[in-house]
Amino acid sequence: MSARELLGDESGQDLVEYSLLLAFIALSGAAAIMGMGESISAIWRGVNSRLTAANEGP
Repeated sequence: MSARELLGDESGQDLVEYSLLLAFIALSGAAAIMGMGESISAIWRGVNSRLTAANEGP
């Protein structure tokens, strides 16, 4: 196979594009989840304190 044939071959192009798209989606999802971490933690702390207060009773 000559260099011209190798440079003109596009048989693996779709696989590379889909792999890059999948990597972008995965990194975006991880960044979103990491950004929501403190917010979710605050919600759980609030729920925990309310359950503790309800369990203590009058």
